[in-house]
Amino acid sequence: MPKLLFSKIRFSDIKDLLPNVQRPKSWKTDHKLDLSLEKLLRDKKFRAPFRSFLESEFSEENLDFWLACEDYRSTSDILKWRAEKIYEEFIRPTAHREINVDHCIREKIQESLKKPSRRCFDEAQKHVYLLMLRDSCPRFLHSDAYLSLKCKSRTQWYI
Repeated sequence: MPKLLFSKIRFSDIKDLLPNVQRPKSWKTDHKLDLSLEKLLRDKKFRAPFRSFLESEFSEENLDFWLACEDYRSTSDILKWRAEKIYEEFIRPTAHREINVDHCIREKIQESLKKPSRRCFDEAQKHVYLLMLRDSCPRFLHSDAYLSLKCKSRTQWYI
């Protein structure tokens, strides 16, 4: 399987390296609320509108699964019980909030439940992250929910 390389560099990070680019007057304010999926997932004030958007598209289980995996990895509780709970809620083929992962990933997780580790959901979590990155996040950034959030941030008064 080929390795995927992800770059966190953005156009706003390299703008100073491009001397001949015409920058709009509002350059500094336009990119302040330019969100990445990482920021949507980590920052609670952005996660709530993103979650609402995902609910409207009937795909909030992706966000919930990603958060459950993050919580699972950082816990010191009994791993077997928590792993089985995540499997039953998100991975099992007839799960109430089943996420979209392929059969191979599902089988690997099922096999790893015999002796779960903190990394047993990593492949599924990465798959769900990529789904949100390629599909949900770009649609959210073009949604009314994001545009109103962006508008609110520009009109706040600072004391």
